Amino acid sequence: MKRLTFLAGLFLAGCMALPAQVHLTSPGLSLILEAEPGQKARFVYFGPRLAEADVKTVLETEKKHDAYPAYGMGFSTPPAMAATHADGNMSTELRVESVATDSLDGSVVTRIRLKDPVYPFNVDLCYRVWNDADVIETWTETVHKEKKPVVLTQFASGWLPVQRGDVWLSSLSGSWGNEGMLTHEKLTPGVKSIRNYDGVRNSQASHAEVMLSLDGKPSETQGRVIGAALCYSGNFDVSVATEPGKYHYLSAGIDPANSSYSLPAGEVFATPALALTYSDEGTSGASRNFHRWARKHRIAHGDRLRKILLNSWEGIYFDVNEPVVEEMMGDIASMGGELFVLDDGWFGEKYPRVDDKGGLGDWTIDRKKLPDGISNLLKSADAKGIKFGIWIEPEMANVRSELYEKHPDWIIKAPNREPVYGRGGGQLVLDLGNPEVQDFVFGVFDRLMTEYPAIDYIKWDANMNVKNHGSQYLKPSEQSKLYINYHRGFENVCRRIREKYPDVTVQACASGGGRANYGVLPWFDEFWVSDNTDPVQRVFMQWGTSYFFPAITQASHISASPCHATHRATPMKYRIDVAMSGRLGMEMQPKHMTDDEKEMCRRAIAQYKEIRPVVQLGDQYRLHSPYEGDGLASMMYVSEDKNDGVFFWWKTDYLYNHCDARVPMAGLDPGKTYRVTELNRIDNSPLPCEGKTYTGAYLMANGLDMPMRHDVAVEKMSDYQSRVLRLTAE
Repeated sequence: MKRLTFLAGLFLAGCMALPAQVHLTSPGLSLILEAEPGQKARFVYFGPRLAEADVKTVLETEKKHDAYPAYGMGFSTPPAMAATHADGNMSTELRVESVATDSLDGSVVTRIRLKDPVYPFNVDLCYRVWNDADVIETWTETVHKEKKPVVLTQFASGWLPVQRGDVWLSSLSGSWGNEGMLTHEKLTPGVKSIRNYDGVRNSQASHAEVMLSLDGKPSETQGRVIGAALCYSGNFDVSVATEPGKYHYLSAGIDPANSSYSLPAGEVFATPALALTYSDEGTSGASRNFHRWARKHRIAHGDRLRKILLNSWEGIYFDVNEPVVEEMMGDIASMGGELFVLDDGWFGEKYPRVDDKGGLGDWTIDRKKLPDGISNLLKSADAKGIKFGIWIEPEMANVRSELYEKHPDWIIKAPNREPVYGRGGGQLVLDLGNPEVQDFVFGVFDRLMTEYPAIDYIKWDANMNVKNHGSQYLKPSEQSKLYINYHRGFENVCRRIREKYPDVTVQACASGGGRANYGVLPWFDEFWVSDNTDPVQRVFMQWGTSYFFPAITQASHISASPCHATHRATPMKYRIDVAMSGRLGMEMQPKHMTDDEKEMCRRAIAQYKEIRPVVQLGDQYRLHSPYEGDGLASMMYVSEDKNDGVFFWWKTDYLYNHCDARVPMAGLDPGKTYRVTELNRIDNSPLPCEGKTYTGAYLMANGLDMPMRHDVAVEKMSDYQSRVLRLTAE
């Protein structure tokens, strides 16, 4: 790769520039910065792509802000970074030294090098602009040549001023079994801070992604929206400070709490990328920008269709045995599925994994449960025409394990303290900051894939947080590096795995949806949205999650009724119709299904295979939010060429004789004609629109009428109605 270095005043390859200015452009975005040598780098503009005629005027008239404010020298806004220098000075001043640009894998990376005029201390402001996606990534790289370590106490990945007005913040929060819940709130004076303290997982109680709606209460289809997603797997802080002046200040990065970082001379401290986007098509428009960027550049195998699977967990839990597994593989194969995943409970010799109290860390086959081993299961799966996957939790150990008996020094534990246990009363977290632990965790994956190369899918779980702060590996003076080093180690392990095993599918599961983030997705194909598979609640969770993550990442399974988490009973059609809006799978024991239910799933799987390219690779349009509180939700997917669409409609509440509003569609070609086909139909009579053709213009202006009830026998009626329509251009 050839590197081209420029001083301010020259044009940057791959982006437009004026003297001392940097104009970064994607197909639809512009980011303008001022980079005069010897002066502070200044933020000027971020938003829709500017015409050349507007650039000069914007530079002359728009207010300029410090692009990366440092603590201690005349700052009047919340600082993005702070450091204590080797001599104890807590102030830092950053001024432009140079500007450089690289072409890299279909993108342009621009670096604005900042230097303290007094200390040999540098910060590179880095920006990556994609040629085919409207997302700009920003991060920083800090290095110094001071005689002693510099202590970094604040280190945002990015910082963005947003003009005040009727600005609303959209974010995700939740808990176990209730992940990805959407909240809209108007920004008011003060600081809104969204933080995570888990240490291992970071997207269960809160999410490191937000949207800012600039024109009042968020709309799915209208209004200017800025989206921000921190690409990090660990503790984070996403804050919006509303000062007395005219601006909000958005910053996002690693949470500095209890994580001050002593940086030796010569070591580069790189922050995770903050992905920024903008849309004037409402929150759905910003989501589509994230989804396209993610599928192209941020997800493992983002262009590869995902298989339809059966996971064993809710079907048999820890009661793994060879005959039952064989039967389940036969069942999913007979219904047209493509993959069986053996979940927890298959391992352990001295401490068999019969519950969650022991065995973690001992990744050897339990021959009492699987006397013929995994090799025989792989052969059986192949004979049935399906692939085989397996569950691991390699970052964890149980106190009742051979691993812990050999390596008690590998766990995260505060010095001079007793261990604090997690799940099952005996679970512990291994210290991934320790290179020996990294080798072990890599080895768990490596040994499985080396011995059983036909394994197609790995479900990687992480069911515990850091409950006591302390590393037995780090020096006493470096204990504050625990969290950061853990996730550096995790990333190192993931990188090693993907270098050796680029093709295996890997799911990020972490007590459900604890790892739905763009920090892990470069190495993982998908994530488990939640351990709660209740379809009604999944409508809400998957709706919120879709604000930032495409359907191809969201594992969505048909489970038993009543649901194991909520004990709510829902009809099979409803469970199918919700699961088909993500990556379709099953999470149940098929032998407990009726013949009619199996036939319904067989038809649904066949139909999903037809619409899979549209759902997993198409553009998503959220039409009617379940959060409106009127008992209705609707969304749709449209192929890039606009020849195919899939419309989803779900009732989330039931009121007798309640009239639901017709839901106009979106994303279609107004000049094309579309034939309507209902999928998963259970009604005795087809819908009036069945087989009819409508122009895209009509469907987007009017939608189609959905009956309040399904036309079925009285004994088959339910409180929950749903529809899935396929739209095919003639």
